[in-house]
Amino acid sequence: MTILTLLLYTCITGLVFYVLQLLNLRTPHPNRLPPGPTPWPIVGNLPHIGTAPHQSLAALATKYGPLMHLRLGFVDVVVAGSASVAAQIFKAHDVNFSNRPRVSGGKHIAYNYQDLVFAPYGPKWRMLRKICSVHLFSTKALDDFRHVRQEEAAILAGTLAGAGESTVKLGELVNVCITNALARVVLGRRVFVDVSGDGDLKAKEFQDMVKELMVVAGEFNIGDFIPALDWLDLQGVAKRMKKVHDWFDSFLNTILEEHKSGSSGGDFLSTLLSLKDDADGQGGKFSDIEIKALLLNLFSAGTDTSFSTVEWAMAELIRHPQLLKQAQEEMDTVVGRDRLVTEMDLSRLIYLQAIVKETFRLHPSTPLSLPRMATESCEVNGYYIPKGSTLLVNVWAIARDPKMWTDPLEFRATRFLPGGEKPDVDVKGNDFELIPFGGGRRICAGMNLGLKMVQLLIATLVHAFDWKLADGLDPEKLNMEEAPGLALHRVVPLMVHPKPRLAHHAYISG
Repeated sequence: MTILTLLLYTCITGLVFYVLQLLNLRTPHPNRLPPGPTPWPIVGNLPHIGTAPHQSLAALATKYGPLMHLRLGFVDVVVAGSASVAAQIFKAHDVNFSNRPRVSGGKHIAYNYQDLVFAPYGPKWRMLRKICSVHLFSTKALDDFRHVRQEEAAILAGTLAGAGESTVKLGELVNVCITNALARVVLGRRVFVDVSGDGDLKAKEFQDMVKELMVVAGEFNIGDFIPALDWLDLQGVAKRMKKVHDWFDSFLNTILEEHKSGSSGGDFLSTLLSLKDDADGQGGKFSDIEIKALLLNLFSAGTDTSFSTVEWAMAELIRHPQLLKQAQEEMDTVVGRDRLVTEMDLSRLIYLQAIVKETFRLHPSTPLSLPRMATESCEVNGYYIPKGSTLLVNVWAIARDPKMWTDPLEFRATRFLPGGEKPDVDVKGNDFELIPFGGGRRICAGMNLGLKMVQLLIATLVHAFDWKLADGLDPEKLNMEEAPGLALHRVVPLMVHPKPRLAHHAYISG
């Protein structure tokens, strides 16, 4: 039997197998589902998704409203696209939507759902969350490692100050800085010796693999929605997921063995290993697989989303030089020009904080929230949500809703200043018109660490340098197009010339 014949046979078998479900697809539901586009046979609304799902779903919402129902293959999907709908979900129905659907990313990348991101809601997930909250993201832990973040920010500033007239790819340097800061806390050491990346292929390889992970994890895999086609891997998504998982697994196995045989202590991984054989009383024992899955979360989402936010912020400030100048004037008043900014300064930098919020609004690191699943049927916004439905919250669309924001496509930091339209709105999950980290029980566990790192790095780059685009490019013509993927990256990396503006000794670290 030829491959073509086998493929044809499989497809015909799949069509016959699902004919009853197809009939159900065409049969009106006895309850009132949210509105949405008419699904196609078999594939449902998958053709409506496109390469940038957050954008295509936002466009559909202008026709069908802030709560939509889609049929992706044979899976019910509801999309929340307004602050009021998100508030209902995260307040009244948070527990019901605290589970994750079983998707290929959790299976092939995240050690078969053993990580914090994809783990089912229950005792094991609560154990993982508690360990991270206590030992990594608590106020005490963040304060204890403040010096690490500041030292790595100073190293980045020194590297940029030494760049001279060279063009630098800012995102890559920021990524190395964030990865080293996280690695020192988690592993007790830096993983990239040279922040510039010169001659260090490992740094470039690591960044490429993290980027690939975030891109492939953001794919709408046909096999997740039409199970009969899963084994065919028509898009090659599963193959790419397995490849990136194998690379990370090798990297993490090396780190784990080094820690087990070494004399490390005081870092997060050493803490995890000390807890490994302790029964937690609810979720069983902590395994090597769970440790690696947790490290995978930290070294992918924990670095990739933060560096992309910093890159977007600097791109916006270069496009709006008057905002950059105002932020620099504030920092010269608060910090001066004889030293670098520190985390202790951030609470007094009101304009800088507004810039960070506006960056999170226009460029949320995860524009379409990680999928959740309805454990039981429920009612949201007057509509019936079937049990087992996948929930997507369009964070990107909510933050650009013209009903909630004046001139929503404009980068306008003043909207968050006293006297502005949203002076009291924060990004920590309580103000539903701005939820870049999500909301409810499954809000991003590393939110507070991510906020501190992003604020410090944006403050450092704004305070310590003036900026010009490479090749004399006009800032007004800077490409601001978004790349596809789970995280919101730029299609064109930001290439810049940094010019030091502080006293020379301020850039000498250590």
